[in-house]
Amino acid sequence: MQLLPDPVRRLGAWCAVLLLVAGVGWVGVRLCEEFRTAVTPVLLALLGTALLGPLYRRLVRAGVQASVAAGLTCVAVVAVVGGAVYIVVAALVRNGDQIIASLRDAAKGVSQHFGAAGTGLDDLAANSRKLLSRFGDTAASNVISGVSIVGESLAMAVLALLLVFFFLRDSHQAMETLRAVAPGGTADTVEAVARRAFEAVEGFMRGTTLIALIDAVCITVGLLILRVPGAVGLGALVFVGAYIPYLGAFISGAVAVLVALADRGFVVALWALGVVLAVQVLEGHVLQPVIQSRTVQMHPAVVMVAITAGASVAGILGMLLAVPLTAAAFGVVQELRPRYATPSEAGSSEAPPSSEAPSSEAPPSSKAP
Repeated sequence: MQLLPDPVRRLGAWCAVLLLVAGVGWVGVRLCEEFRTAVTPVLLALLGTALLGPLYRRLVRAGVQASVAAGLTCVAVVAVVGGAVYIVVAALVRNGDQIIASLRDAAKGVSQHFGAAGTGLDDLAANSRKLLSRFGDTAASNVISGVSIVGESLAMAVLALLLVFFFLRDSHQAMETLRAVAPGGTADTVEAVARRAFEAVEGFMRGTTLIALIDAVCITVGLLILRVPGAVGLGALVFVGAYIPYLGAFISGAVAVLVALADRGFVVALWALGVVLAVQVLEGHVLQPVIQSRTVQMHPAVVMVAITAGASVAGILGMLLAVPLTAAAFGVVQELRPRYATPSEAGSSEAPPSSEAPSSEAPPSSKAP
């Protein structure tokens, strides 16, 4: 190794570190995948605790007993989430036939303008029910697996809700436990890192919730003005989709425009598209910089890469968890960077005070004689 140039040795050391980190990360992902039934509720409970923590603390400050405050918080989140899901599903079911009819009309228009090129779309729209019935046997054979997936999802949701209750009620014991299990001499660092990571997730969740609420209200008002059916349900869909950056807004906005096209026609659909785009511009240029200026800031490219990686690992659930976990990682890095800064970096940060020292010490040196 001594015969190799210094840059080559540094490159080899960095490659070894990257391979080690990649290997540990791969093993961690595989373990989480194997134990997803236990890991997923814990991660969801941490996100729920970060989001509901302020409400719980406000109830405790108001004199409510800790267990009662945690229970009321969990009941509130069940009511809000259940109501939002019911509104979205009811709106989509109520307008499902209109959406299919609009797609058929659009396919007929394409076939009239483009001849044979649009015939396939028209046939596909007209024969969609036959295609579904043709593949009905295959779908029926997967009913048992589908029921098992639904049962597993419900079990994880119930476990996550119970964990939120315990995390809220016993949050004061978390740091004591971390300090107890931390290796000797690292208790302060572990506590600071844990606090910084949780604060990053908490800030991200609160900022995202506020932005999602503003987006949902603005789009709902716009759709109500345009007299689009199911405007409240579409607004709830926008609120839920905002927790998946970029992709969630695109999907919920596309559904809103599609419903407008189904019931109100092409012109109103264009107006609905304008409302959705205006709200997205407001979010990207005003809401995101102002509301989340005090949380961990991530470049949009980092967010999109994190969402893609989360989708490849755990599908929709991975897309939901990817950005908060990335925010927590950024918070940990920001906390550890000043603690393990190199001497040169520390010296450069102290350079300005040392440069001002001669001017402040000049009068005493002139009085020395």
